[in-house]
Amino acid sequence: MKLAMTFKRSIILVALILTLVTMADVDIFTTGQASGQVNITAPSIEGRVWLNSTPMTNESLKNKVYLVEFWTFGCYNCRNVEPYVKQWYQRYHSQGFEVIAVHSPEFAHEKNIENVKKYINKENIAYPVVLDNDFRIWKRFNNRYWPAMYLVDKKGIIRYAHFGEGRYKKTESMIQKLLTE
Repeated sequence: MKLAMTFKRSIILVALILTLVTMADVDIFTTGQASGQVNITAPSIEGRVWLNSTPMTNESLKNKVYLVEFWTFGCYNCRNVEPYVKQWYQRYHSQGFEVIAVHSPEFAHEKNIENVKKYINKENIAYPVVLDNDFRIWKRFNNRYWPAMYLVDKKGIIRYAHFGEGRYKKTESMIQKLLTE
C-alpha cells in the first residue's frame, strides 16, 4: 500500500514539474554545451542527395532566415510537427524564409530514397529535403533528437533551438522576429 502511494505521489510530482516548466515558457533543452547551442554559427547543411531542390549551402542561404529540421518519416513525433512546418513554409517563404528538412533515418527502411520520395510526395512536402543517411549533418549540429528544429538568422547564426513537439507559437514568433531583423 505504501509503495502504491509513493508511486502516485511521484507521478503527481513529475506532472506538476512539467506543468510549471510549460507555464514558465522555459525550453529546458536549449541550455548548456550539448545539443541546442544557440548564438553560434550554423554548421554546414551540405549533403549528397537533395529532394525538392538543388543542393543548398549555408552560403546560398545568406540573407535568408531558415529552419533546419531533423526528422525521419517513421517518427510519430516528427509527423505531428510536420503540419506546423508546412504552414510556416507556406506563410513565410515569400518573405525570405526557407525550410531545410534533414531526413536522418532511424531504421533501415527509412534509408531507402524511394521510400522517402513516396512519403514526401504523399504528404505534399514542398520544401527542400536533404538525405542524411550517414548522419553527417546530424553530427555537425551535435543533434540528439527527432524532431529537432534550429532557426538560423540572416547572418547564419543559430538563434533558437527546440526539440520534440510543442512550442509552436514560440517558434513561429521567432520566425517572425528574425524575418524583421
